[in-house]
Amino acid sequence: MRTSSTIRSGRTVKRTTRAAAAFAAGALALSLTACGGDDDNGGGDNGSQGGGDKEPAATVTLPKLDGESLEVAAVWTGAEQENFKKVLAEFEKRTGAKVTFVPAQDPIINFLGSKIAGGAPPDVAMLPQPGAIKQAVEKGWAKPLGAEATKELTENYSQGWQDIGKVADKQYGVYYKAANKSLIWYNAQVFENAGAAEPKTWDELLTTAQTIYDSGVTPFSVGGADGWTLTDWFENVYLSQAGPEKYDQLAAHEIKWTDPSVKEALTTLAEIWGKKDYVAGGASGALQTEFPASVTQTFTGGDQPKAGMVYEGDFVQVNIAETDAEVGTDAKVFPFPAVGDTAPVVSGGDAAVILEDSKAAQALATWLASPDAATIQAKLGGYLSPNKNVDASAYPNDVQKKIAEALVAAGDDFRFDMSDQAPQAFGGTPGKGEWKALQDFLKNPKDVAGAQAKLEADAAAAYGG
Repeated sequence: MRTSSTIRSGRTVKRTTRAAAAFAAGALALSLTACGGDDDNGGGDNGSQGGGDKEPAATVTLPKLDGESLEVAAVWTGAEQENFKKVLAEFEKRTGAKVTFVPAQDPIINFLGSKIAGGAPPDVAMLPQPGAIKQAVEKGWAKPLGAEATKELTENYSQGWQDIGKVADKQYGVYYKAANKSLIWYNAQVFENAGAAEPKTWDELLTTAQTIYDSGVTPFSVGGADGWTLTDWFENVYLSQAGPEKYDQLAAHEIKWTDPSVKEALTTLAEIWGKKDYVAGGASGALQTEFPASVTQTFTGGDQPKAGMVYEGDFVQVNIAETDAEVGTDAKVFPFPAVGDTAPVVSGGDAAVILEDSKAAQALATWLASPDAATIQAKLGGYLSPNKNVDASAYPNDVQKKIAEALVAAGDDFRFDMSDQAPQAFGGTPGKGEWKALQDFLKNPKDVAGAQAKLEADAAAAYGG
């Protein structure tokens, strides 16, 4: 991801200006503001706006693979898994290959390690972190993409999305799925009852939270049982407050977690996490609330849900679809407010990486890099593709369509999830590293120095000093 960049430990670290980040944030804010409230499709439907049941148009040429079998591993569950299986089914139809989905567990690197040690690795794995791709390459597991997959990737992805799938300038990953992680979703009825407005700055967010609280509803739902949600909170605050250069430095552990910029971000987070009765269930309740429940409890309970707002990415729509709330009418969204000079634009994603090289595995990587594959899942909702050649009309509602358009319009001007760039031991392991340190901080938001010390100790161990 280069404007001017350096390769550190085989990973490309992008450096852009504040103006570029501001442009991307502005595009997102403009897009979401334009969504309106007349949308009547949830995130999990088949999407009449997305073309219904039309036969997918073939824009990519795939080989005949009759008799070939493939295994694809991913940590996806529920609707996300079922929708991805439909993408794999279309690949089977077009090639004649048989594809089996293998449910994986977090951290996926450990899961793959046990499979490889047992002599039965999946052919392709969907890796949720650049750090995991790097580890797979260092361990000799990952195989570079071939000419056809690379060609498809080059035609359909911005340079930034290509580069985060590279290690030492070799292409290993196809970022099939993206996430816009700079969104706050809210219960429209709660806001209306309270007379609350969508905030654009952190101070306005605090004012909105107090307005919601005064109306008798807890302002925020936090899925603290899943530590990754807490890292996402931190990253948005840190990127906006400290700026993109500091963000890149902390992501690469070029500055320590004891840096004053981290203290400032944690102190800011404590304005919500440490405010009595601002978090549903308090700290102890939040630490027992898993991400899906943090969403559904915001959009159930009529005029008295457990919370008025929930922070997380575009994929929240999948969970909203499990309630009676409709995206765009009952469930609305605004960009994560600006804490510093500009609003943050943080993205995440899952990349297809080949572990067992073959004609069939390379064909699957080519398929996943195509607009054909992404369009199938886009129509099903709860999914966002960084593929710039996916027609925005494929998305099932106006909210998701605008989020997708904003992501593509941002081009290379975004920041990838910081914890996903870190070694898995620090940024991607339940009960350890950053996940655990921020869970402890949620429990005791007054101990900023203690949180910093723990984060730095764990980071130093994971990054090797």
